[in-house]
Amino acid sequence: MQGNLNEIDICSILQLIELGQRTGQLWVRATSSHHSNKLGGEGASIYHPKQQSWFVFFLNGQIIYCQEGETNLSRIKDYLRHYRVEMRLTDKQIASLPSIDASEYAYLWALLERNIINPKIAGSIIHGLVHETLFDLLSLHQGNFIFDHGAALAPQLNTFEIAPFVTKITKQVQEWKQLYPHIQSPEQLPVLSDKVQLQSSLPEATVNKLQHWADGKTSLRQLARYLNRDILTVAKAIYPYVQQGSLQLVYSVTTQPETQTHSGELKGKQKGRIVCIDDAIAIGETINSILQPQGYEAIALTHPLEALSLVFQLKPDLILCDIAMPELEGYEVCAMLRHSTAFRLIPIIMLTGKDGFIDRVKAKMVGATDYLTKPFTDTELLMLVERYINNQ
Repeated sequence: MQGNLNEIDICSILQLIELGQRTGQLWVRATSSHHSNKLGGEGASIYHPKQQSWFVFFLNGQIIYCQEGETNLSRIKDYLRHYRVEMRLTDKQIASLPSIDASEYAYLWALLERNIINPKIAGSIIHGLVHETLFDLLSLHQGNFIFDHGAALAPQLNTFEIAPFVTKITKQVQEWKQLYPHIQSPEQLPVLSDKVQLQSSLPEATVNKLQHWADGKTSLRQLARYLNRDILTVAKAIYPYVQQGSLQLVYSVTTQPETQTHSGELKGKQKGRIVCIDDAIAIGETINSILQPQGYEAIALTHPLEALSLVFQLKPDLILCDIAMPELEGYEVCAMLRHSTAFRLIPIIMLTGKDGFIDRVKAKMVGATDYLTKPFTDTELLMLVERYINNQ
């Protein structure tokens, strides 16, 4: 059995496997937004799609285990931190593990066999990993899948009925969507942005706990693992603080060490940092080709929801924002940024394919500084950028 998630959804696939009492593994592949810095040489950071994959292992229509593709055992280690398990396998012991499809599963069994963890802890970890993987899968709308009949993953510690999991997690996915746009992804990192405001409304112990976790290095998903809670429970707990602006959620921007050094060298010489929010990659590349030779750093963000968090990290001197984008219109992006004190005075220029009076009025109403009609010339873009950056 194989196909496209546009034709049959994950929920239906799981139901077919359960009804047919099938044994084997389901492989799902999908594309998600991936942050890829390209500062070295070009001075631009463009965010490209990234392939993700998951495996779900079945025995007679029940789930044995779920694993992310190309795992590095970090999921297991996050759960072990919750149980305060300090003893781990050495690299040599890991290398000697059985060569099976689920390396995480083999690692867990090795911990069990060496009495580093007991069956109860192992079962709880497996339950958590199955839950978080199904949460991701049931959130998908696009992708491909293949189900292979075959021998079951062995040995089995637990098996889980599909229907109760699907019912519970489907409801959680629906509730998760209601947290948009304040909370968008389990991979976002909480950062404490207004400790004074929190201290005025919360006990000191609670503020200290928030400060400990909101370090800009721990994702919501990791936090859920450390606390042994599902991702929705964690998201709901912090939602009021994100909504009021005391906590910010950002995305991790990963760069190689040599790239970071080069970026630092560039920043000292550059006239300013311009962020372009436009779902068309070609527009970001065009803007970079115009601005970079003139001494500006241009960063292209192609995902409007993620851009709302990333701009807090990037701290641009000017923002170019397309009006017509999926998920969020440029007007909404502009309005949300203007609600933050950090962006009340930053120039925001709207990019539009129309030269209409209504577009200009809408842009002004949401706090846009100016607008630029596409297609634009090099001179038009440079004049607008220089006008507003030089006036800051």
